[in-house]
Amino acid sequence: MLRTLLGELPRQNEGVLEEAIESMVETLGLLQRQLDLNQDPTHDYRKLYVWTQGLISSLDELEQACFAASHFRQKVRAGSTDDMTIEEKAEYARYVYFYKDGFIRCFAILDKTGTVLNEIFNLNTSNVKSHFSYFTVLRQFGYAKMHNDLAVELIKIKDAYREPMSKLRKRRNMEIHYMNSEMQDDLWQLHQTLQGKVKLEDLDQHLEEMRQGVDMVCETLKAAYGYINRMWHKQGMSELAK
Repeated sequence: MLRTLLGELPRQNEGVLEEAIESMVETLGLLQRQLDLNQDPTHDYRKLYVWTQGLISSLDELEQACFAASHFRQKVRAGSTDDMTIEEKAEYARYVYFYKDGFIRCFAILDKTGTVLNEIFNLNTSNVKSHFSYFTVLRQFGYAKMHNDLAVELIKIKDAYREPMSKLRKRRNMEIHYMNSEMQDDLWQLHQTLQGKVKLEDLDQHLEEMRQGVDMVCETLKAAYGYINRMWHKQGMSELAK
């Protein structure tokens, strides 16, 4: 959608993004087959179907946000907002909007993935923490001593992206939990400069970290849903959580 609005061709899925989506689409097929077989009187499979559809849409929106942030970043030339034209300030504001949207979505998708994993594998994470995150669910695999192969793979992915995800999480927390965080940062920078100009952050570095965040989310979804699919093919859907 955003590519069309920005005059670009539609995205062609490839790489780990394509693999993640294909894994989830395969899960939808397995769930639909189960729905056709027994009509799902408890609505358990229907719920997982809707959640998985939502994750596919959320991943698409995350990738679009990353693309749009990169698109508008290319139109920002000045090193300070004070040196920008009115038009450039508008482009910078659009970059900031989609950049923030992107890193917030990264963690939202991970948390939704955690909800799916908690449900399918009966991890009972809510007994540990009522409002749990993906990372709480990941720790719960160890406490529950189950599905170790999946847990090891997900932890390996988490560790591989530790540095960029730590930076994105800090920005997400500041954006969501702290009042006027951008204003405080601007004031601090004003104290550091003799000319009173606020130097822009490293936009390219921030975008690269967000791209790595998108890759981490894709790798996580690919691993999680790939494991679910293999288990359902091997043991049958009713046997998965045993």
